[in-house]
Amino acid sequence: MTIATALLPTRRADLLARLAEPHQYDLAVIGGGATGLGVALDAAARGFSVVLVDSHDFAKGTSSRATKLVHGGVRYLAQGNIALVREALHERTTLLNNAPHLAQPLPFVMPSYRFWETPFYGIGLMMYDALAGKAGLGATQFLGRARTLECLPTARAEGLKGGVKYWDGQFDDARLALALARTAASLGALLVNYCPARALVHEAGKVVGFTCEDSDSGQQFTVRARTVVNATGVWVDTLRQMDGEAIGRPVKPIVAPSQGVHIVVDREFLPSDHALMVPKTADGRVLFAVPWLGKLILGTTDSPRQDIVREPEPFGEEVRFILEESARYLTRAPKVEDIRSIWVGLRPLVKPQDDDGDNTKKISREHTVLASRSGLITVTGGKWTTYRAMAEDVLQKCFSTGLLPEKPAGVTNHLPLVGTPKEAVKHRISDAQGLHSYGGEAAAVLGLPGAQTALGGGLTVAMVRFAARFEYARTVEDVLARRSRLLFLDARKAMALAPSVAELLREELGADPQLEAFLALAQQYLHVPV
Repeated sequence: MTIATALLPTRRADLLARLAEPHQYDLAVIGGGATGLGVALDAAARGFSVVLVDSHDFAKGTSSRATKLVHGGVRYLAQGNIALVREALHERTTLLNNAPHLAQPLPFVMPSYRFWETPFYGIGLMMYDALAGKAGLGATQFLGRARTLECLPTARAEGLKGGVKYWDGQFDDARLALALARTAASLGALLVNYCPARALVHEAGKVVGFTCEDSDSGQQFTVRARTVVNATGVWVDTLRQMDGEAIGRPVKPIVAPSQGVHIVVDREFLPSDHALMVPKTADGRVLFAVPWLGKLILGTTDSPRQDIVREPEPFGEEVRFILEESARYLTRAPKVEDIRSIWVGLRPLVKPQDDDGDNTKKISREHTVLASRSGLITVTGGKWTTYRAMAEDVLQKCFSTGLLPEKPAGVTNHLPLVGTPKEAVKHRISDAQGLHSYGGEAAAVLGLPGAQTALGGGLTVAMVRFAARFEYARTVEDVLARRSRLLFLDARKAMALAPSVAELLREELGADPQLEAFLALAQQYLHVPV
């Protein structure tokens, strides 16, 4: 298919006016994370009429808090989940091809401090290459000690035997989510953020829509659809229970939330375009040190969590684990005072029905698609890399249950997302913040007032205007956390720019940009429990 080039305005009044129109959609999605947006795009690309609502901003939750890796899952290979790895490796290449301005290959190095590690992990990674086949990004290489230190100049040299280099992908998760939303909109879908679904609508025991509410005005809407998809991530059980109560069919929770913590520090701790990957730390977890947008991401953890909150905070033991493990592999280890930002994502892992969810490291990362007796379709689990395959499975469930007439799959396999430039992107995401993530829309940003007026942190006045006019941005947080990634990179700098961003948003939108709420959130991204 051709590259989506439509530069569609996202005026709030227009979106709400469309939402208020009496219409029966083919498919209505609740949840604007990676999964829900992927479903909306796939359905719209097949010619179905689609509406999607989210209670907050698109990718507000887990979908903006990934480790920024497009990967097959090396540790899933170690667990023997060949099918998941093969699917993810195929989807990795598809994603890199469809959004080259937002996702690029990234080399990783596993340093070896025991003689057996290089051949052991190297052979495993050669299997990883074999599973990728023609979709591989580069061949695995066995490295000597000197070459390993060239790739990882600040890795601990004492006891280093060598290493293994392999390739995976990296991406900007929040901006990819936005590209999915805008591409779906260019194909006719209606997407509305800050519009939480309040209740499901049932008729004769079947779900036929839902009611939702504009967060700003409180205006209520009733959305009717042939199919309703529950894609609310860690919150899917809430809608499932609502559905079950309406039809007299109690449901058992299926999600076991797992918390992943990421710490961001300056690149001086690992000044390289290679990422460091430790496949097995002291307690068996994986540790990454990943260069991203001029900073270094350290993480991640995998801790079970019973409560589900919108802004989860890290546990002290998680922070200590990341810092202490980093100290085992870096010559100069980051300390608490070096942390620029710290953020947490909740993974919606699907637990076995006989499992209590206390060991989330052993729970499969595969996704699950369910159809309730009322016809509510629920999708959860999985990971960012496989969002497109998950969407196809959701549509297939809609077909097999008779909710929608079947249409051929594969329409998004070669569908460039909004912003994809006509010329290939040759430099990596970590090279610069600038206009790289805008891809083919960079000229449109440069054409707005304030294109040469820098606010700081790689952000210009024109970028804020573009976010408000064409990227669904409503608040300071939308701009500084997800249109720009500054909150995730340097929370103090984001706080400093927040008043200027708020002033521009007031001018563009004539609405409250929630400055004080953002400043409070930024403080949380600076709070380090130890």
